[in-house]
Amino acid sequence: MATLRQLEYLVAIVDEGSFTRAAESLNVTQPGLSHQFQALEREVGGPLLERLPRGVRLTPAGRSMLPHARAALAEAGRATVSARRAAGVSTGELHLATLYSVSSGVLPPVLGLWRRKHPGVRIRLFEHRRSDELAQAMAAGQADVAVGPLPEDWEGTARHIGAEEFLVVTGSDDPVALSDRAPDVRLSDLAEREWVHFTPDSGLSDILERACGAAGFRPRVAVRTEQAASAIGYAAAGLGPTLVPANSIPPHFAGAFLRPDPPLRRQLTGYTRTSPDPVTSSFLETLGEHAPLMPAHVAGRLRKGGSR
Repeated sequence: MATLRQLEYLVAIVDEGSFTRAAESLNVTQPGLSHQFQALEREVGGPLLERLPRGVRLTPAGRSMLPHARAALAEAGRATVSARRAAGVSTGELHLATLYSVSSGVLPPVLGLWRRKHPGVRIRLFEHRRSDELAQAMAAGQADVAVGPLPEDWEGTARHIGAEEFLVVTGSDDPVALSDRAPDVRLSDLAEREWVHFTPDSGLSDILERACGAAGFRPRVAVRTEQAASAIGYAAAGLGPTLVPANSIPPHFAGAFLRPDPPLRRQLTGYTRTSPDPVTSSFLETLGEHAPLMPAHVAGRLRKGGSR
């Protein structure tokens, strides 16, 4: 059976691009590293790497094994941390994976509250553009906990947080914001408009495309951006409407925001690969109780019957 040390050597060789640099990074001798790596190849029954004049290249067997090697190393590291936490040692790092839009809207107040309970625990944040990328990273063992839509058929622990609502953002003098229907808007009424859209590799792009497609049109593009905060600024400046999570709209926002009719919501979950340790459980509890899915400053303006 492959050992953790052998898996560590495989990952290091791939990451460093050569046996020599891998040995230097791990502070081991190159003959010792090569010996252990050859033992790993004998264990799996074939070559994992092709030696090139300049560097190495994974074989099909190596490409198949590498993500499992990374996951095993990450899980072993977390096992040590989890044991220390269970023993009452509240130090170390919480590894947290999430989406860019969730990172900027939902997490800041949650992490502020949680960090005050655990001042000795550092936070390492991994941000992803899309839900499928986030799920793949978690399956590979990147983090202790992820915050985002729950992947289908997820077998680990999951805690439902609630639904975040998406709103249409425009300039304060936009005709749709001044209409009698405000603060509600049918997306079909915006079919002829140019939109502040998102880059194709952003998950928010998929959400906007699906919402407009359900309303019977494909949005025309005025400008594309990767971040919800930038889209909000461009929309408020009059470049066109955009569609963002309500929790990404800042306090004292000078533009307008409207609720799509019918409403558009995304379910968020905190999920882990294994049973959470006490520190991770504490984070999930804080997340479930304090996640600002609909911030008070947004909800208050919508209740008043106008978004300006």
